[in-house]
Amino acid sequence: MTYFLAINIAVASCLRLDCVRNKVWVALAGVLSTGLAVLTSFGLLLFCGMPFSMTVASAPFLILGIGVDDMFIMISCWQRTRVHDKVEDRMAETYKEAAVSITITTLTDALAFYVGLLTPFRSVQSFCTYTGTAILFCYIYNITFFGACLALNGRRERSNRHWLTFRKVKTPDEDNKSNACSVGGAYDPETGAEVGMPINVFFKERYGPFLTNIWTKVFVVFLYVGYLAGSVYGCFQMEEGIDLKHLAPDDSYVASYYDNEDRYFSSYGPFVMLVIKDKNVQYWETSARQNLKKCLKNLNHPKWLPKT
Repeated sequence: MTYFLAINIAVASCLRLDCVRNKVWVALAGVLSTGLAVLTSFGLLLFCGMPFSMTVASAPFLILGIGVDDMFIMISCWQRTRVHDKVEDRMAETYKEAAVSITITTLTDALAFYVGLLTPFRSVQSFCTYTGTAILFCYIYNITFFGACLALNGRRERSNRHWLTFRKVKTPDEDNKSNACSVGGAYDPETGAEVGMPINVFFKERYGPFLTNIWTKVFVVFLYVGYLAGSVYGCFQMEEGIDLKHLAPDDSYVASYYDNEDRYFSSYGPFVMLVIKDKNVQYWETSARQNLKKCLKNLNHPKWLPKT
């Protein structure tokens, strides 16, 4: 379901009324690039014998978000290039702007997950290894596979071909009577780049000036202070709720231990453990063992048990 929503959002974000500038295939290539990165990283680590735990199952959703974000960055940089330049020059400009940002975010994200290898929990180590490796492969696929798909789409746009039929269509200057389905290839004559989408115009001409207004700034400051206060309060209300068996590999005895505990002993409440820290207790003496039994008998007295 998550992948279905991500694909639909990516495709919807790349839809254009211009039948030439439409980038539906680019959006699908970006999602496919992320899927290939997950398959490659998981397949490599499983081949190397890295254990797989339930926590790793959530890693593909994180990688999907990172991959789609990198895709939008590259598309945004591509749209700012001049449409009449060669595809090679447009790709060079795109990578000059986008590759630096993508590289830095990839390194910081991968490093953050690889630091998790220092934890003593094997399942956390497994999750961090799978996710960090998938992030690196996502970067490789974005600058190779997705970049190639973006270049192929650029060749289609340069020859003014329809996004679906791949047949050449006339530009709006050549034919101003046909509808948008058979005419495309418009661009901004002042910048030479693609025409901005309505949402770009909204953020540039409406939201930007609104956000820089003095009263808006004051409201944002108070809103942030309230958010910060709520966050601090929420930190003190946070409780542990993770199931400990999910921190162990699937084939570990720890997982089966917690399964059996829940199955056979969950109705009796939590365990009560008695620890004797006196180093002078001589357990081998009969009197010491009798005193210990007497102590346990006293602890089992009804007055120490909860009333039901």
